[in-house]
Amino acid sequence: MTTLRQALTQATARIAEVSDSPRLDAELLAAHALGCTREAMLLTRLDDPIPEGFEDLVDRRLTHEPVAYITGSRAFWTIELMVGPGVLVPRADSETLIDAALGHFATRTPQRILDLGTGPGTLLLAALAEWPGATGLGVDASPAALDYARRNGAALGMADRAQWRQGDWTAGIDGLYDLILANPPYIGTGESLPHEVVGHEPGEALFAGHDGLDDYRRIVPDLPRLLDKGGIAAIEIGHTQGEAVATLVRAAGLSATLVRDLGGRPRCILAG
Repeated sequence: MTTLRQALTQATARIAEVSDSPRLDAELLAAHALGCTREAMLLTRLDDPIPEGFEDLVDRRLTHEPVAYITGSRAFWTIELMVGPGVLVPRADSETLIDAALGHFATRTPQRILDLGTGPGTLLLAALAEWPGATGLGVDASPAALDYARRNGAALGMADRAQWRQGDWTAGIDGLYDLILANPPYIGTGESLPHEVVGHEPGEALFAGHDGLDDYRRIVPDLPRLLDKGGIAAIEIGHTQGEAVATLVRAAGLSATLVRDLGGRPRCILAG
């Protein structure tokens, strides 16, 4: 009998052709096939028979389909989010924004949070998990993304604290917010991306003009009217865009602080 342990080794070798994290991919797919967590599988199930459907999941990964689309979920910060075709897959790099916000609000709780380009609710729901006394609004242009956001908010028990709105960035948004989170598209239209990204994830959540700055030019000038006193905006950036976005922030009359991710790359501008 071929065990799951052996199957994982074989799957890892195959997935290495299309992924930089083949062992992790194989383990996540196997845990999904088993219907348990990856941790539980690694602790107690490696000598089990190969789970039904595992090979089919591996075959899907070999077409460059994102693991999160195959399993239907992705862990982010302290929460688990449902994801699928039509939404941007949450990335660990975006956790930099939550970490930076926690540093700013070390001694108080942001009462009102705005998440621009919320996708499946990624940043807003992670922030609400950190601050149980906060409420928030997530805005996105995509009905598919907002459907995931609503379901994620309900699944996490935050339906009464999170509101969702289909919209065009800050257009029609009123009131003051203590924390504004934004992960806009920032890839230039001429830049190349891995096939699993450009071939599966929505282009409107990735590309923003020839220099990747089109959406920052729309969002940043409106931040001063939406930020409450003492509030900040945490804006995700591409690793080459720190100075360009900081210049836009300063032109809007706000201070700009660059924050790096765990890999040491520029990842966030704090505006306040």
